[in-house]
Amino acid sequence: MSQRVHDMFSRIAERYDLANSVLSMGMHRWWRRRAVSRASVGGGDRVLDCATGTGDLAFRFADRVGPDGEVVGCDFNAPMLERARRKAERRRSRGAAPVSFIQDDVLDLDVEDGSFDLASIAFGIRNVDDPSLGLCEMARVVRQGGEVLVLEFGQPDGLFGQLYETYTSTLLPRIGGFVTGEPQAYEYLHESSSSFPCGDAFVDMARETDAFETVEAEPLMGGAVYLYWGRVAS
Repeated sequence: MSQRVHDMFSRIAERYDLANSVLSMGMHRWWRRRAVSRASVGGGDRVLDCATGTGDLAFRFADRVGPDGEVVGCDFNAPMLERARRKAERRRSRGAAPVSFIQDDVLDLDVEDGSFDLASIAFGIRNVDDPSLGLCEMARVVRQGGEVLVLEFGQPDGLFGQLYETYTSTLLPRIGGFVTGEPQAYEYLHESSSSFPCGDAFVDMARETDAFETVEAEPLMGGAVYLYWGRVAS
């Protein structure tokens, strides 16, 4: 992640969750629920959520693996992690399964080989300086036969694609700027998501790493978002 992007996320950390809910009209919760429901983990499993941000996907995995499992969220950005930890404390006070958070870089994870059953990343792989290396690092820390799961924005086609492009290029920066005070962050979101490989192109990129036995994709919301999952090679 570049210093520019890191600083940008630091500035929007406190209002990041609100902006997500407003800009996606609450759909981001469904996208994460779909990702967790697709994941091949259950009670007692270990999950590493990379670029965890404020922890929303990590918390959903914690509910899935239960008190006998373990979920660790990692992120390069300290202000995001601070907010995630506060949310984790509130969850623990209500009796929810715990989640721990560490500051770490997906390009060089300080994690032992094969120590997790699944590694995930939601809306973060496009922010990584070398996405292929990031996928390889995530695969390295997952056991053989385990899974790497990715949620990321796409580029839908047709009339919906035209409407989506108009929304993300014009309305989204204005609304995001109003909510967070940082319109540049949401201009960057459009720029990065509109140019990042999606669908078959992302699947090909993942396969070319040779880290996976299989890689599959599922378009969500007409291809505005994609869910990818790869089985780690033996």
